Amino acid sequence: MKSKRGTAQPAQVRRHPAGGRVPRARPVRRGRFARRGRFGRVRSPRTRSAWPRRLVLAAALLAVVFFPVPGPASGQPPAACHGCRVPAASADRWVSALPGAWTAGDGAAGTMPLSAQAYVAVGGGVAAVGAGLTVTGYGLRDGESLWQSTLNAPAGSSIMSVRAWPGVVTAGIIARGGRTRTEVVIDAATGAVLRQYPAAVFGGAVAASAATTVVVGPASVTSYDNGNGRVRWRRPAGVGQTWRADGDILYVAESAGGYLGSAPVTSLRVINLETGAERTLHSPPGDAFSGTLAVAADSAVLFTSAAGVTAYSGSTGEMLWSMPDAVPEGADPSGGLVYLTSAGGALTGVNPLTGTVKASVPGSTAGGSAGIYVVRGGVALGIDSGQGGEAWGYSLAAGRVTWTVAGLPWPHFFSDLSGLGGSAAVSGNVAVIAVCPHLSHSPAGPASPTTSAPPATPTSAVTGSPSVTASPTASAPPVHLCADPELVALNV
Repeated sequence: MKSKRGTAQPAQVRRHPAGGRVPRARPVRRGRFARRGRFGRVRSPRTRSAWPRRLVLAAALLAVVFFPVPGPASGQPPAACHGCRVPAASADRWVSALPGAWTAGDGAAGTMPLSAQAYVAVGGGVAAVGAGLTVTGYGLRDGESLWQSTLNAPAGSSIMSVRAWPGVVTAGIIARGGRTRTEVVIDAATGAVLRQYPAAVFGGAVAASAATTVVVGPASVTSYDNGNGRVRWRRPAGVGQTWRADGDILYVAESAGGYLGSAPVTSLRVINLETGAERTLHSPPGDAFSGTLAVAADSAVLFTSAAGVTAYSGSTGEMLWSMPDAVPEGADPSGGLVYLTSAGGALTGVNPLTGTVKASVPGSTAGGSAGIYVVRGGVALGIDSGQGGEAWGYSLAAGRVTWTVAGLPWPHFFSDLSGLGGSAAVSGNVAVIAVCPHLSHSPAGPASPTTSAPPATPTSAVTGSPSVTASPTASAPPVHLCADPELVALNV
């Protein structure tokens, strides 16, 4: 799976640098870290002052295709964008400084910490950034720095996942050697550590609040009371099994050998994350589920294989529909759709229960949906990589780009492959990315952070299983120190 600015993704989804950098004035700092969005306040496209900006954007669209391509932007927009017009509106919400040493590189590398991987979670009113053993919390409304916590762990340990919930942030810490994981529960308002629970390497928190936390552990799914640390309920689960969450329902695959084996999935454990009630969902009579559990949404479970995508009922286990030569790209919870990409590169939103196509972005010879990373509320977020980065929102209903944010050099988008979070909140319309507006004069050399592999077949450029950030390969070009790393929040 290749990266969405450094996150694990399927090989079919490609990333391309494009465009030249658009200079932007330095913002005015507010508070310790936060400062006003450097792209200015959102203006209505009907105001007279917006016309010069409209003309600039309109001219840029004549030279830049909707989907980024290698090298300088050129060519014609794909069919979905013919005649589209970008209004002079910015989705920039706030910009805040990132602590620590970060690097910047073209392509998949983007903006990353110098000596560790980074993980970002948005939800519950906060944006949390984890790197090394440090987690930093920012107010989601204004980007103000709320707290910074350095977690206690044995030497050689590091954060491998961050997720944000109402009232708490959870961070998965992987021990040296990668065989054991501890899930740390952090108060989202103060940064204080509340509890620590044992977790499966590719498990961790699947539901949490200030009162309770549900953790996929080494051999069970367990609900804990955060007040006293006691077990509320526990349900056995196979070792190393793939899982997916759909609201307050957790699906855990039952397959000999788990995700490391090649045995088929013969049944699913279906667990209510609030009550612990459990039932078994069997595969269709005389057959196993087709492939690997990839997405769970609206009481449907999607499996992916070399043949394509097959959907089953989360209530009865019967097959609902199938789509050949397609790859699951995750779900848009508020839109009630599951997104798939086809061999031709088209991004298609389908009803998870019927397979009916409800929205689509046509593919193109320029690379199809290669620049799209997440869909929220029917708007696809795209980010161009490299020095002249630009973020844009593509409305699937309108069939055109509806906003752009220029001047986001070397962007990095973070995702959680389980669909539980990442840079884009599961609910809401906010996404955050790391950017590097200014390079240091000193090169950092090739980056080589440790990368953890997901437990299932790569499924998503949109969402997918535990947070993983791909590291540059040995042949990757050198990266450079970032003089002023920033976290930028966008209204998708």
